[in-house]
Amino acid sequence: MSATNFKTENNTYRKLIGNGLTYQIPRFQRDYSWGDGEWEDLWNDILGTVQPGGEPAHYMGYLVLQSLDDKSFDVIDGQQRLTTLSLIVLAVLKNLQRLCEEGKNPEQNRQRLEQIRSTYIGYLDPVTLVTRSKLTLNRNNDAYFQTYLVPLVHLPVRGYRASVHGLRKAFEWYERRIKDYARKQAGDEGVTLASLVETMSDRLFFTVISVTDELNAYKVFETLNARGVRLSSTDLLKNYLFSVLSKHNEDPHEMQVLEDRWESIVSRLGAESFPDFLRSHWNSRKNFVRQSELFKTIRSRVTDRGGVFGLLREMEEDMDTYLALTSPETAHWPAPAKRHAQLLRMFRVRQPFPLLLAARRVLSDSEFESVLRGCVVIALRYNVIGNQPTNEQERVYFAAAQKTRQEDMHRASQVLACLSEIYPRDEQFRAMFAEKIIRTTDSRNNRVVRYILCELEALESGQHHDFENEAFNVEHILPQNPGEGWDAFSEEELELMMYRLGNMSLLEKGVNKDVGNLPYVRKRPRLQASGFALTRKVADESSDWTPARISAHQKKLAKLATSVWRISQLS
Repeated sequence: MSATNFKTENNTYRKLIGNGLTYQIPRFQRDYSWGDGEWEDLWNDILGTVQPGGEPAHYMGYLVLQSLDDKSFDVIDGQQRLTTLSLIVLAVLKNLQRLCEEGKNPEQNRQRLEQIRSTYIGYLDPVTLVTRSKLTLNRNNDAYFQTYLVPLVHLPVRGYRASVHGLRKAFEWYERRIKDYARKQAGDEGVTLASLVETMSDRLFFTVISVTDELNAYKVFETLNARGVRLSSTDLLKNYLFSVLSKHNEDPHEMQVLEDRWESIVSRLGAESFPDFLRSHWNSRKNFVRQSELFKTIRSRVTDRGGVFGLLREMEEDMDTYLALTSPETAHWPAPAKRHAQLLRMFRVRQPFPLLLAARRVLSDSEFESVLRGCVVIALRYNVIGNQPTNEQERVYFAAAQKTRQEDMHRASQVLACLSEIYPRDEQFRAMFAEKIIRTTDSRNNRVVRYILCELEALESGQHHDFENEAFNVEHILPQNPGEGWDAFSEEELELMMYRLGNMSLLEKGVNKDVGNLPYVRKRPRLQASGFALTRKVADESSDWTPARISAHQKKLAKLATSVWRISQLS
């Protein structure tokens, strides 16, 4: 991104809004959505700056603006904050208007009202009462804002969408708070109200990022998101798609259809999940793109109304599958498929998603379930046990998705054959499993170990146990807090061996609590009496518990694991 297309600076609210600049919320940006919680938080922040001894400055976060002339700006991110601050200023003006009507210093308060209006709201024509506003809202909210809120006239309450009611309620909420605040302060209410705006505008400040086009704005989103600042790149894409329709003979019905379908997609997925879904969807059907290049790629490929609605149709087709993968408990899938999806989620493995979206479109339910199970096996071998590089894995899954889509595959075996590069062979998997350490202090890791041990137990005894069952726990034979009787382990070996898979077994909850940190000689009889075959077996075969015993037991588990997590055609 060229430095000439990007500028960042810290600005107070006064400098931002009080210097002749104008701001527009893009027509198709999302509606006003703040509620009581956000109003209360902002009001408390403002009070914290205006009260005696309050903080000298309060940081309001990032604003992302787009402009070609540095005079008029599109608000790409920050519209909720800017809109609410304008409503606060308008609520102050309403209270000054009240003072004038009550005959309290009417001349001075009218002067204050006009000065604050011209500085922070805009010029109001005295004849028509039409405002040349400093802030223009989106197409759903601006008419009410300019017609009723800015002129401070009667506010109609019927026949409006929820976001318009939100604007009105925010204004009324702040009008009441400001009225109470002014009456509680000593001295002239008009002076108090004017001082509130002036102090607030000098002490609230933003980091303002100005860019010249949508692509640079999207790059800003990606950079800030990577640093933990979550911005609305979803809205940016929405604005672009609407702008495509606007350039091609905008039709109101088409615009409404696009908005309704878009909002349905985003509400079902959640705005935070939408970028991840969009990339999985795109990679399952088109060319491979990284998240940072996604907007640029879509902008180059979706250039007309057919492309816009084609993208919508394809997203809607893939959405149910994506939701089933990310929220399996709500999916209308057979129990085995739901369980495989739950395991992928527990493993935190999402690289297979483009392939699974593609496979779901072309395979029967049973064949898709086989592919889903294959992805779980690979996830266990490659990710959970192997900790192998995910960038290579992502490339292979994408290539498999493309072959599945392009070559008209109808068998799971055909799809799984494309994944041979990321399927660790038995010998390699056994070696990795035999040395694996999983720290069960993490709750997710503890669930993974329970799952692994339950699957191994099922192979050994034929008894299937739900790894989520709270009737049993993971027993660390060498305790996590060893006391007396563990002299066979040096300090270094204690750290190395405690979280080896070979040191862990399943044990009934009450027994697990009883044996606790006991030395092995006292713990062994309780292990031998366990209802879990593998637990009994390791106790029967081990007269003592040493580093060598742990390693030997883990090698035996590794052999079992090779049979449990296996894709026959790839082994």
